[in-house]
Amino acid sequence: MVSKINSLKEVFTSAVLTFLEDVCKKFEAKAHGEPEEQLKAPLENLFKDFSSISAIPLTLKGQSQLAGRVGKPDYAVHHGITPIGYIELKAPGKGADSSRFTGHDRRQWEIFKNLPNILYTDGDCWALYRNGERIGGMLRLEADLSAKEHQHPQAERCAKLFDILATFVKWEPAVPSSPKLLAAFLAPYCRLLRDAVLESLNCNSLSINRLKGELEALLFPGATDEQFADSYAQTVIFALLLARMEGANTLDTGNAVDQLGSGHMMLSRCLQFLTDTSVRQEINTALLMVCRVIAAIDISKLNTSIENDADEPWLFFYEHFLAAYDPELRKKAGAYYTPIEVVRCQIRLVDKILVEEFGKPMGFLEPLITLDPATGTGTYLLAIVEYALARAKKEEGKGAVRGAARSLANTLCGFEWLVGPYAVAQLRLTQALTRHGVALSSYGPRVYLTNTLASPTKVPPAPSLFHDPIAREYNMAREIKDVSPVIVILGNPPYGRHSAGNKTNRAATGAWVRYGNEESENGKGKDPILEDFLRPARQAGLGIHLANIYNQYVYFIRWALWKAFEHERADVNGIVTFITASSYLDGKAFVGLRRHMRKVCERIDIIDLGGDGRGTHKEENVFDIQTPVCIFFAWRKKSKDLLSPYNEPAKVQYLHMTNTKIEKQAYLNKKKKKTKLPWHEVS
Repeated sequence: MVSKINSLKEVFTSAVLTFLEDVCKKFEAKAHGEPEEQLKAPLENLFKDFSSISAIPLTLKGQSQLAGRVGKPDYAVHHGITPIGYIELKAPGKGADSSRFTGHDRRQWEIFKNLPNILYTDGDCWALYRNGERIGGMLRLEADLSAKEHQHPQAERCAKLFDILATFVKWEPAVPSSPKLLAAFLAPYCRLLRDAVLESLNCNSLSINRLKGELEALLFPGATDEQFADSYAQTVIFALLLARMEGANTLDTGNAVDQLGSGHMMLSRCLQFLTDTSVRQEINTALLMVCRVIAAIDISKLNTSIENDADEPWLFFYEHFLAAYDPELRKKAGAYYTPIEVVRCQIRLVDKILVEEFGKPMGFLEPLITLDPATGTGTYLLAIVEYALARAKKEEGKGAVRGAARSLANTLCGFEWLVGPYAVAQLRLTQALTRHGVALSSYGPRVYLTNTLASPTKVPPAPSLFHDPIAREYNMAREIKDVSPVIVILGNPPYGRHSAGNKTNRAATGAWVRYGNEESENGKGKDPILEDFLRPARQAGLGIHLANIYNQYVYFIRWALWKAFEHERADVNGIVTFITASSYLDGKAFVGLRRHMRKVCERIDIIDLGGDGRGTHKEENVFDIQTPVCIFFAWRKKSKDLLSPYNEPAKVQYLHMTNTKIEKQAYLNKKKKKTKLPWHEVS
């Protein structure tokens, strides 16, 4: 074998000499164009020779460069039809040492370093990089390419070039088989795709900017270029991953679209649109590599790893991904990340209410609808799956788990307005349920792309390409909003004040909850349900403070109270639990919120987690934010006549925690559901 390789290297030496002679002839002819352009034809011939010598079928595909762009690598290299890496040419004399690049070359390197296999050369210098790290040493052939009399390289240098090219063309993505490692593995490819999209937006790429404009209101509401690029990348990554988990060959995005279409029509259509031919031309370098590495996932090994995992393997999948993808994003409050200790506390205490107060001995496994109206990436729904299935296994045995998972597939629901988190939630919940042998409906898990705060009766306009799946998603979500009784509503809705409401941003500033149905007779109809919070403050002479109430979390509280307790089809039993900013506890603007909550509920339990990082006496927060937060559990188990002044207001219990972040999280994460909290009753 060694002698055969040495023989191949001897033949290759002749090919290298021909390559160098061809380059020199190009420079002697003083051809027009950039210096690196003179390397292209000789390089293509060198790789043709290497392909013949090594018996590896290689194809070099030149990539068009766009004016004003950092650009793409000069070549994409394929082994047969499979992409294996890229080649970037530099003008002779520039070298291939990335640490010495400046200006345009440096900016280019900051993008290309995310590629898993790229070969740099200026004809004389050669270096192979993988994910920003150089593999092996730097090779110099020591040939002056611009001189008429160039020095032939020594045979051992040609042999080293053979080794570099052999290493380059034999690249295979080493995809891990555990969900935790897979999450971290995918992170740099998501960054690669995100950066490619953002660069296209910044350079006013027609295709990408048109795509953003067409889909902004529907799938990326109010997104900046950075947020659009991030959501785009995550949507594509997780849609492709879900398609691969269901057997698709992601090297063929058409096959991935078709595979998703049988059970995830909305994601199928998103993937189809986001990877349209005109868009691919802008970001093909990144997209091709993303498709390549996801296609290399060994599904059988991944499934085996999942089966052998004692814990719920998908519960922390997105958190592991974010930790590697964007640690700062992981820290942000809101749609992306809620501390699992908080989630588990809410689930445990809701289960306690279901069992002890509502007479539902199996808790979440009873036939009752549970909804997270701001589901984000599905953490609450995943945690319920983990909690309820563990309980079923403990109390009824391993054989009960499959039936319990089937029950949860029918009763757990989520609403999400942003397509990136929606794609992640679809993936996580699908895998968490199907690993227990549950066959989901053709619509996938009951997570819907919808604006929770929008009218439960009005159908929004949609682009024709999206009309059918959007209409289907909307109608299934509307069934929950306006028909099905929901017993448990829980989650971590977004909070933060927003820009002033106007006719163009109503969907993002409270929608139906704040403005009501604009299509009602003469534009006049029943007051928006937010008026139940606003009116008492005005009547008490506190209207001057009402600017503070126009906050996303307030809209979600109002919607949840309406759905759980006031809708004409509401069940007698109902629970709403959110973790939100705590400004409503004593703020003057929120007198109506407090009054209405006590009016429609029977009991309200509040865990005040503090965490004010801006006052004189700073407290540690369970989130990495400065806004104090609290958890409330508002529930009732008997009917109340909301028009009667004689109904007693809800009993309120309160607990204030002032210890450290770690101590708060540890306390919230107590496993025993029967643990009694030291409540203080409030008048």
